[in-house]
Amino acid sequence: MFIAASVLVSGIFLIIALNGVPFAEVMDGIRQAQIGWVILGFGGVWLAAAARAVRWRILIGEKLSFLAFYHSNNMTNFLNLLPLRAGEVGRTLALSTRYGVPLVTAATSVIVERLIDLVMIIVMLALGLAGIPDVPPAVAQTSLLFGVIAVIGLLVLIGFARFPSAAHRLFTTLEARVPLLRRIGLLARLEEMLNGLAILTDLRRLLLTLIWSVIAWSASSLVVFPLILALNIFPPGGEAFTLAVLTVSLVSFSIAIPVSIASLGPWEGAVRLAGDLLGADATQATTLGFLFHGVSALGYVFFGVISLLAMGITLGDILSARSPQPTAASPEQG
Repeated sequence: MFIAASVLVSGIFLIIALNGVPFAEVMDGIRQAQIGWVILGFGGVWLAAAARAVRWRILIGEKLSFLAFYHSNNMTNFLNLLPLRAGEVGRTLALSTRYGVPLVTAATSVIVERLIDLVMIIVMLALGLAGIPDVPPAVAQTSLLFGVIAVIGLLVLIGFARFPSAAHRLFTTLEARVPLLRRIGLLARLEEMLNGLAILTDLRRLLLTLIWSVIAWSASSLVVFPLILALNIFPPGGEAFTLAVLTVSLVSFSIAIPVSIASLGPWEGAVRLAGDLLGADATQATTLGFLFHGVSALGYVFFGVISLLAMGITLGDILSARSPQPTAASPEQG
């Protein structure tokens, strides 16, 4: 049923993305793309992964080597091609079992990372929408909603980090009222979570995290921008920049849909929407969606396989490790 649902969702979004666009023309557009720009876009995939590894290392506390986070992050991107974003669970378990980071600390760092990412996506979406004369109300309202959720989530975590005694009282009350929470050691998990939230009380580390977040998302835009030039959708300049920023932000929202085949369909639909909002040719926008998805997926597989081999982990190891502790690794935040 899950596989059938994934196929259905991907199929529906592909129909939307290809509406009024001959698929043969899309393939012709990809074949005619300027290879030099495509290679530069592929390099952006590596740069974005490296920047996110540096940021994750700062979040945890720089106790492990850069390669530990780099390989774990590449594994994440690779496994996120599977349904339910399996990579978030995989990298949390890898950091815990292979490098000795407490599981809840690793999971908490992922939550903080994704909340920061959500704020970054909202900022990028706002930048992209600023370049559009008439912004659809539904798009503006949705971006505002996600922005509010991200800010509230960060404020709650900052509150836990800044006032650990209040967090202890809250968790102690929860343990007293829910016996099951006492059996799983909720207070012990709180201590590990507070370790993961330590960065929110360290201004220097928080500033560095934000700086590397900007670098990472700029690198993600560097994947798309050369592809826009490769397809000659817009000349270098404001429109090409706006399309790149809007594409990255909308695709980031689309891949939060867990039921699809490697985000096939939602990804292309998001890029088609970005192109439509800017008045780009529908065929070129759809071609950009398939090319961007293909280059990204190729990079995730290429660098992911290399990192799995470097870590001595097989795909079977990751998938079998997911079943024993689904709840411990689940705060994956989308």
